[in-house]
Amino acid sequence: MNLNLIEMKKVLILTWSLTGLLFLASCSDDDDNVTQTPEDLGLKSEYTVDRLRILDIDLNTVSYPNAEFEWTIKSKTTQEDSLTSTGKDFSFISLYSGTYSVTLKVKNGGETIEKQTYITVEKETGSYSPYIAKVYDFLPAIGQFTNDLPKWAEGDTRESMIAKASVITGSSPGTISLGGYGGYVVFGFDHSIINIQGERDFKIRGNAFWADATPGQKAGNCEPGIILVSYDKNKNGIPDDEWYEIAGSEYHKSETIKNYELIYHKPDPNATPVPGAEGWQTDIQYIRWTDNQGNTGYKTKNSYHKQSYYPEWVSSPTLSFTGTKLADNYIDQSGNGTYWTGKSYEYGYADNAPNNDEASNIDISWAVDKNGTPVKLAGIDFVKVYTGTNQEAGWLGEVSTEVNGGYDLHIIN
Repeated sequence: MNLNLIEMKKVLILTWSLTGLLFLASCSDDDDNVTQTPEDLGLKSEYTVDRLRILDIDLNTVSYPNAEFEWTIKSKTTQEDSLTSTGKDFSFISLYSGTYSVTLKVKNGGETIEKQTYITVEKETGSYSPYIAKVYDFLPAIGQFTNDLPKWAEGDTRESMIAKASVITGSSPGTISLGGYGGYVVFGFDHSIINIQGERDFKIRGNAFWADATPGQKAGNCEPGIILVSYDKNKNGIPDDEWYEIAGSEYHKSETIKNYELIYHKPDPNATPVPGAEGWQTDIQYIRWTDNQGNTGYKTKNSYHKQSYYPEWVSSPTLSFTGTKLADNYIDQSGNGTYWTGKSYEYGYADNAPNNDEASNIDISWAVDKNGTPVKLAGIDFVKVYTGTNQEAGWLGEVSTEVNGGYDLHIIN
């Protein structure tokens, strides 16, 4: 590729990056009678931020009650406008270092105030890794691989199990199981993943695969996990800001249940096992569950995994999880309980498609808030994945999402 084409591609990617920038709009709560001058806008003359870090510009002092805002970004190198957007507050992130001229226009009735600032994007010290860098939280639900992936040992606490779940970090990750519905892991990267418009931004690896017995169908071992994303708005380095759900292909379907709650009841170790409902002699009705839809049932235990399926480091008699629940995706393809396959949903879930399939790539632009309203995020810092179905698949046991690492598609590519 010649130099001119390379430069054209960089400008094009930069334009995509800027097109995906977040402009957070909010209404002023100040007194309508307050009069302000251009100097009171709170916009500094210049800002500096590292590459792939989110810069939030918050005009907290603006008190025009009916103002309209317009932000225009111009590359100092190309002198071309790259973005025009509206919103009181503005968040900026760039895939490339450089200096950008930002013009803010505030229109209030017949009055227009215009101010300019410069954002310098510096190359980070060292090199970012595209891979998951840290696990912040981990709590699996009931499952045949709970206490096994990762392995629990006598004396392990929640903190030590979170440390063991860090096997999913780096370029050679291991696998963890999230158990049945609601079990989750929270992780982050050493940089912000930019939201580039029209592109998928990150991948979460699982152990999904297409079954040979279902040629031409996207089905096999697919155990979809729901994905939430967040960015470090308060800049404290921990995932305690608002979460946004990645609205996958099933989000708006009638079969999908929002605000679903499921409670697992810790079994009495001295209780007599109950024969399994599936008719498999090796399965027993093991851990009872109830939900807020009026349903109840059991998670079964099989002869292949004899350890406790209830996380050993949790002492409480119940485990409760709340979120979105997807429709069951596993079917008994044999009709006699011997062969089960899980249908892959079209897009937007973890452990739902093979790692080499684009369907396992996630677009930050799919994010919605708690009311289901799409949000414009400049980028993200944290990801949460939880098992999205509550289903037993015969002798295969519970449907449980597995996570085997993940990475930033823009850096890895």
